[in-house]
Amino acid sequence: MSSLRGPRAHGDLAALALILAACGQAPAKSPPFEVLSLPADTIVAPWTNIPGAAWLGGGRWVLVAGDFDAAVIADFGTKTLTPLGGAKQQAYLHPASVFSVGDTAYIADWGKRRTTVWLGDGRLIDSIPAPDALRGSAPKGRDGAGQLYFEVRPPPGRGGSGNRDSAAIVRAPRDFARYDSVARLAPVDGREMQRGETTRFERQVLSGDDLWGVWRDGTVWIARILHNQIESVAPGGRAAKGPRLPDPVFEVTQADRLRYLQQFPSDIRPKETDLPWALIHPPFVAAFGAPDETIWLEKSKPVLDTVRSIQVLDRRGDLLRILRMPGEARLLGVGADAALFGEQFEKGVRLMLVRIPAPASTPQ
Repeated sequence: MSSLRGPRAHGDLAALALILAACGQAPAKSPPFEVLSLPADTIVAPWTNIPGAAWLGGGRWVLVAGDFDAAVIADFGTKTLTPLGGAKQQAYLHPASVFSVGDTAYIADWGKRRTTVWLGDGRLIDSIPAPDALRGSAPKGRDGAGQLYFEVRPPPGRGGSGNRDSAAIVRAPRDFARYDSVARLAPVDGREMQRGETTRFERQVLSGDDLWGVWRDGTVWIARILHNQIESVAPGGRAAKGPRLPDPVFEVTQADRLRYLQQFPSDIRPKETDLPWALIHPPFVAAFGAPDETIWLEKSKPVLDTVRSIQVLDRRGDLLRILRMPGEARLLGVGADAALFGEQFEKGVRLMLVRIPAPASTPQ
């Protein structure tokens, strides 16, 4: 496998956004907005943080709440949450993330340094060790041939200098007989900060990342944060880029900073002036591959906005639809005919299954 070091860190996203807006490729034409209906199917989960989720088919989803060491199956048919593997399971210790392929779920567990594989009926069928060659990274995707895909971050290094380098998407067969670098991701948007007598390179708060997934044929799609577009990398390595997406640039405001700080308990809350803040919001905050091989991008919004937009793209990155969801709910995943949202409230997390409406019109 080639070296995982990549290009140096990019500059401020604000400056790049202005450059791209001034002289870059013309953004894609926007289709009309479609408002999602409020959900009829809800389940309340007893967590204080939004979980990760993956669709298992029908009204069944697997959820991982890492802060609570919880992995459960949410069944909207029976309105139940069932611990994956049973209440006394010993297969995982500290589940951290999840993805699914069909009705099979992959649960990354940093406590036991492995990924456990489960059928939708709750049966454990495999356990994948974290490969030392990839510094213990857990897989984030799998193609139809059974190959696994990893995101390998550079080691932070002394003073955080390693964060200036790019991460790599790495492909490996199930037996880890070889490792192939598929693509590079943008380095974190960072800034040097003085911490006592030392200087550290730290990630800017409220900045974003390249996000990605893999289709069954082994094509990797990457939502590129700097150019706000989809890049596809075919199994043979050929890359293709879709059009830039039509989005406004939102400045990070005082209200955004205050909302972020309010997430911390008062006794450990950092001072606003002690943090390196991004100048603008990233164009998207989450990305999901749907069963019909569309890509769903959850777009950024200022904290005072009451509606969140979701762009639905085809495999090439062409914009098909713009859906709008009122309220503060976050998109957790996409199924065949419904999307799962999660919203924090005083009793925990409200899980909401929202039906995907039929397209209002076909873009020209």
